[in-house]
Amino acid sequence: QVQLVESGGGLVQAGGSLRLSCAASGSSFRPYAIGWYRQAPGKQREWVAYVATGGVTVYTDSVKGRFTISRHNAKNTVYLQMNSLKPEDTAVYYCNTFPSRFLWGQGTQVTVSS
Repeated sequence: QVQLVESGGGLVQAGGSLRLSCAASGSSFRPYAIGWYRQAPGKQREWVAYVATGGVTVYTDSVKGRFTISRHNAKNTVYLQMNSLKPEDTAVYYCNTFPSRFLWGQGTQVTVSS
């Protein structure tokens, strides 16, 4: 069973940047597409971006041009570089396979102030 640990969240002003990390343990995630998801207060969890096994990346429209997802298979880690952050990006961010297969981790809180 793969365990996922997200980190790197925090409080940032609008227009700022954060870099999230997702570290997997228990098994390699090399065979899987890996995604970042987020859940804002009172809303359902939504998909944000994913990176396929071959490195192809796909983003939801609201983050295109601002977020960049990448993976480092040797480190069993996936990153999400978030630039030009907006208050509407405020959420708890999670990683998982895409589509999700494993138990969800604790997530990391991202708060963007206006």
